[in-house]
Amino acid sequence: MSTPVDAAAAARAAAPRLSLRERLNGPWHKAALIVFTVIVIAHWGEHLFQAYQVYVLHWPRPQSMGMMGMVWPWLISSEWLHYGYALIMLVALWVLLPGFVGRARRWWLAALVIQFWHHIEHALLLYQAQTQHFLFGRTVPTSVIQIWFPRIELHLFYNTVVFIPMVVAMVYHLRPDAAEAAAMRCTCALHRHPTATTTEGASTSR
Repeated sequence: MSTPVDAAAAARAAAPRLSLRERLNGPWHKAALIVFTVIVIAHWGEHLFQAYQVYVLHWPRPQSMGMMGMVWPWLISSEWLHYGYALIMLVALWVLLPGFVGRARRWWLAALVIQFWHHIEHALLLYQAQTQHFLFGRTVPTSVIQIWFPRIELHLFYNTVVFIPMVVAMVYHLRPDAAEAAAMRCTCALHRHPTATTTEGASTSR
C-alpha cells in the first residue's frame, strides 16, 4: 500500500523536467526579473552619475568615470568590461523573453532589438581597442553614432532607451489582461484573473 509520500515522489518523477530556460520563464521568472532589474538600474545609475560629474561637478571628461571609476579607473577604461556587460544584458533579455506574452512581450522585444544594436556599437569599440585600428579617421575607439554624439551622452541615451521599454513591458507583465494572464507560465501577475485560474484548474484536472 503506497503512502502519500510515495505518491508525491512518484508524481515528481513522472513530471517532465524543465530546462533552465523554462524554469527562468516559469517558476523562477519573478526572481530572475528582480535580479536583472537591480543590475540594470545599478548600471544606469553609473551612467547618470557620470553625466552628473560632467554637467554638475564640471569634471574633465576623461576623469568622469562614474562611481566605480573613482575606485577602479583601470576597470572602467577597459572595453572588455563595457562589451561584456552589453553582451550579458543582450543574453538576459533574450533568455527572459519567453516569459512575456501579449503587450509585455512586444515591449520587451523592443528593448531586445535596441540592446542588440547597443551591443554592436560596443563590439566595434572593443575591436578597435584590441587592434588599435581606429575607424572614421579617429585616434581613439569610436562607434558609429559616436561620430555625431559624445560617448558619455550617447551611452546614457542607449541605456535609457533600453530601460524604458523594459519598464513598460514589466508594467504590462505585472498587470496583464485576462487573455494575457491565461497565457502566462509564471506567477509575476499582481492579480489573478478568474479566467486564468479556471484555465489552470481545467488543465490540472485532465
